[in-house]
Amino acid sequence: MQNGVIYGIDIAKGSSRAREEPRYAVAVLDKGEVTHYSLLRRHRILRMVQKDRPGCIAVDNIYELAADKKDLINFLQRLPEGTKLVQVTGGIHQRPLTRLAREHNFTFNQLNPNEEAEACARLAGLGVGCEVSLFEDMTKIKVSRARSLGRGGWSQNRYRRKVHGGVKEKSREIESVLKKFSRETGFELTSRVTEGFGGYVRAEYTINASRDRVPVKPSSTADVQVTVKSVERDKIKYLPLGKKGRRYTIVGIDPGTTAGIAILSLEGELLFLQSIRGISHDEIVKLISEYGKPAVIATDVYPTPAAVEKIRRSFNAVLGTPGGEMRAEEKIALARPFGYSNDHERDALAAALTTYKNYKNVFSRVEKKTPKHLDMDKVKFHVIHGVSIEEAIERITPSPVVRKDVPSQSEKEEVSSVDGLVQKLREELSQKNSQIKQLREYVAELKYESSQKERTIELLEMRVRKVRNVAYLKVRKDKEIDIRDREIERLKKELGKAFKSLKKQRLQTRRIKQLHKKEIKGEGLPVKIITSFAKEAIQHTKDVYGLKKGDLVYLEDPSGGGPVTASVLVDSGVKAVLISEDMPHAALEHFYDSDIPVIRGLEMQRVDDFATVAPEALDKAISEWEEKASERRKEKEHEQFKSILDEYRSERKRGLA
Repeated sequence: MQNGVIYGIDIAKGSSRAREEPRYAVAVLDKGEVTHYSLLRRHRILRMVQKDRPGCIAVDNIYELAADKKDLINFLQRLPEGTKLVQVTGGIHQRPLTRLAREHNFTFNQLNPNEEAEACARLAGLGVGCEVSLFEDMTKIKVSRARSLGRGGWSQNRYRRKVHGGVKEKSREIESVLKKFSRETGFELTSRVTEGFGGYVRAEYTINASRDRVPVKPSSTADVQVTVKSVERDKIKYLPLGKKGRRYTIVGIDPGTTAGIAILSLEGELLFLQSIRGISHDEIVKLISEYGKPAVIATDVYPTPAAVEKIRRSFNAVLGTPGGEMRAEEKIALARPFGYSNDHERDALAAALTTYKNYKNVFSRVEKKTPKHLDMDKVKFHVIHGVSIEEAIERITPSPVVRKDVPSQSEKEEVSSVDGLVQKLREELSQKNSQIKQLREYVAELKYESSQKERTIELLEMRVRKVRNVAYLKVRKDKEIDIRDREIERLKKELGKAFKSLKKQRLQTRRIKQLHKKEIKGEGLPVKIITSFAKEAIQHTKDVYGLKKGDLVYLEDPSGGGPVTASVLVDSGVKAVLISEDMPHAALEHFYDSDIPVIRGLEMQRVDDFATVAPEALDKAISEWEEKASERRKEKEHEQFKSILDEYRSERKRGLA
């Protein structure tokens, strides 16, 4: 629980399935003190819950708060993190609230909603009932566009690329966080990506962890939105508080750079087993706290390591120690039935299991002597801390509830005037019965009058509809005409734009045909244009136009590339690289070494993403480049020979000396 506050709620007026919103009685239990609120609507209760952030909300029937499962899910999603909904009467097979109260030594007036709400709160505080679970321990994170792209205009592709790029960038950021979280915690992560023009349309991630543990929060920007939702169960699941609460545990610790942690319930059930590298003391304490309150912190090493003692002091738990060194064969025999991944997990599990075996006989005696309606784990917890079984049972047995509305008369006066009080109560009861009878008759009259008024209202509404019908048809006709006129005007504008676009496309088509004719006649060689000297741009050209051996390529922006980027073009087997400005020296050297001509300033005929060059001009430029490359190779060989000669002379001098 987030704190010790518990909300008890009971319906006081109306029904969750009625048209009119029902009203509730609320009892707020805080440190044994109860505060009552009457006739509150649900939205007011939710505001109070957001402010107080109680540990749980207790009811005797969950369908008093919601009409159906969908409404109940909506209610639970509006609760703060950590606040549970508890049905104190049990799960599928419910028990009467009055019987539960008697078993826990208090009574209440079941005709009074305030008292019934208080009874729910007190029973939840004693660990009675079942938590209502509508969500799996699974969370879905979806990254998508924050707006519809629409039909757009001339810049639609650029805008679509911007939005999809934003979705892709945010998706990669979240994926990195989730992968790190998955590696550290062991939760399984799956992903599904829908690619679009320039990036991602959406990305969906599913991780097998509850929403409050996932380190990703919902967010939204102008282009990208992130939604985080828990996966709903097919059916409502009821988790008994006594079993699910895991309030008391036995924890085995294997300290070190890689820490092994094993957590058992007091029934010997394995709740958690994992080894984590580089985890801090605070992170270990937080992880253990998520599974309950440790009754024992155990280790397989003697004497106790300082790290384990520090964790024990953090929880004020009992220390579990073997009293000597445990043999490896003994550890393996203990841990094998549960399974483990490494020695750290084995040692931690062996420590926890050894401690549980030491307490097993004591726990059996506790289970035999403890009444069924009491919390067995609490009795075991006190016994572990050195209290006798009888004293532990006495400690957790609730004392009778003293109600605040007891008349402020002394016990002596009550005993002396009991007969008069009984007579007075009988007279009051008779008066109340008479008043109830009169009120019922009055309610029947009001219902009859209400039905008559509803019939009158229905007849008047029919007349109003007839009067409005003619005017409505005329307004609707005028509105339709106005809408059509605006649509005609819009279509005319679009038609004009379409004619302009068609004219431009026809002009481009004629130019492309001219280039194609030159290629067929051998008057021009095709050139594939790459927008920038980057891997992404080269890959884009490969995907759209293809890039094969013997192709000519033109780099619009040759700056920014290096040997690695140049190697992509070299591996593709291009015939030559055309540029219009200087290329980085390192990339140019790589092309020289790979014998790929790099030609600057060669005249081209270009239309959009298509271009051609004259074969004669290309052959001439390649010949000139080969001459330069030959001179460069000679210079390089000369420099290498000179370097070898200098090195030989240096060695000769050292030898002669």
